[in-house]
Amino acid sequence: MAAESRPLRYFVAVAEERNFTRAAGRLGIAGPALSRAIRTLEAELGVRLFERSTRVVELTEPGAVLLAHVRPALEALDAATRRAVRASAPHRSVLLAVKADADGGLLEDILAAVATEPDAEPVAVRLCGWREHTRLLRTGEADAALMFEPYDPGGIDTDVVAVEPRVAALPADHALARASQVRLADLGISPEQVGERAERDIGEQGVHDLAQLLALIGLGATITLLPRSVAARYPRQAVAYVPIQDCPPARLVIAWPERSRSRGVAALVRAAAAVAESRGVGATAEASR
Repeated sequence: MAAESRPLRYFVAVAEERNFTRAAGRLGIAGPALSRAIRTLEAELGVRLFERSTRVVELTEPGAVLLAHVRPALEALDAATRRAVRASAPHRSVLLAVKADADGGLLEDILAAVATEPDAEPVAVRLCGWREHTRLLRTGEADAALMFEPYDPGGIDTDVVAVEPRVAALPADHALARASQVRLADLGISPEQVGERAERDIGEQGVHDLAQLLALIGLGATITLLPRSVAARYPRQAVAYVPIQDCPPARLVIAWPERSRSRGVAALVRAAAAVAESRGVGATAEASR
């Protein structure tokens, strides 16, 4: 299978590098061998994939179409290979991706509950970064993920396991820091911006995680919105957390790869739903409010 996919991996490398020499270096093969492989692929497909010149390599229209489809196909192939290898291991486990302190306070209860489920397998927690969960699911580096919206839904299934209010994270000396509650308009934030606000702030402020973002908030450089449970785990003397009257709630989901047939993952999903129901924080609880 690896040998059959190699020409397509060569094609992707050239398409991404736009240069045969750089692509060859990335792949660890000789330039002439890479050129021959691409010509052979073009001959087999009966289309020209690249327009070549002495300075630049550009995708043709058929090449662009192939690239758009072959990337996810190769990712799916790699993910399937990783999962197959793990499934053959003598001591199997379910890898659950979680960002530290962004589990809605449910992780310990979920891990305890899953052991009582039929078909349960040991659960190993894979700590990950901000918005890294779905990549780990697609590449087969995780079997399930516990994460807050928003997320890229492509290729994954989810169940909502917790619904909770968001709070505004403000500098302690902000004019609204001592308010009992605020409205989104007071913060200059529209309802459409709510889901992406913290992610956007992390990207635009040049920081890599929530702790760094909170440091900037404490310095008065920005404000953001956070799920209440996340704010509770990140107390800062220089940051005030204020309830928001008209803010859509944050939703914590458990996610798994589309078409997964893992009984261990199914047991984990059932356990997460049971814990959410017992704590009164799940989707059913939201609907009853």
